[in-house]
Amino acid sequence: MAKFGKRTKAARAQFEGKSALTVEDAVKLIKTAASAKFDETLEIAMNLGVDPRHADQMVRGVVALPHGTGKVVRVAVFARGAKADEARAAGADIVGAEDLMETIQSGKIEFDRCIATPDLMPLVGRLGKILGPRNLMPNPKVGTVTMDVKTAVAGAKGGEVQFKVEKAGVIHGGIGKISFDDAKLADNVRAFVDAVSKAKPAGAKGTYLKKISLSSTMGPGVSLELSSATAR
Repeated sequence: MAKFGKRTKAARAQFEGKSALTVEDAVKLIKTAASAKFDETLEIAMNLGVDPRHADQMVRGVVALPHGTGKVVRVAVFARGAKADEARAAGADIVGAEDLMETIQSGKIEFDRCIATPDLMPLVGRLGKILGPRNLMPNPKVGTVTMDVKTAVAGAKGGEVQFKVEKAGVIHGGIGKISFDDAKLADNVRAFVDAVSKAKPAGAKGTYLKKISLSSTMGPGVSLELSSATAR
């Protein structure tokens, strides 16, 4: 514990008094301070001027990061027949229908993304209480309810990130690994911010992007200069 405490204090000392940095300076600082024994994830937090309790202020979407996330994504697909074969050929880790539903109901959830063909949504709907809280419920708005399972699986495996605003008006996302080149991480940051910006709901009033912060999995956070984060 003492060793971890020293690392944390050292990291915080590097961040002291620093805020509103450019994306490049923030990435450089975070990478310098990252000291965990594993390849930490670069995480983004965006404070938005919305109240998601109102349907017309909900923010949700998906973004294909230009350099991926560096994470191995396990994909489950609800499909039958030719579409099931298509999903397997595309690289889906788990494919099924009633059998997959029963597996999930038993508490065995060994996937990070769930995709379904539209005809199986009545079946998947029975799993709402299990998949919903885990943000795994297939949804046409983010392309996970589709007949084009090949594209959906490829997107999930290739670095797509889904985002959804939380109750406090905050969106979180993992957007790359600390081992990535600085320029690639900066590209991913701006791609994520751009996608959230374009997802601005009709009911949002006043300032939409209030604050954007970056951090590593185990490190402190630092706020970004908004104009730097939104420049593409």
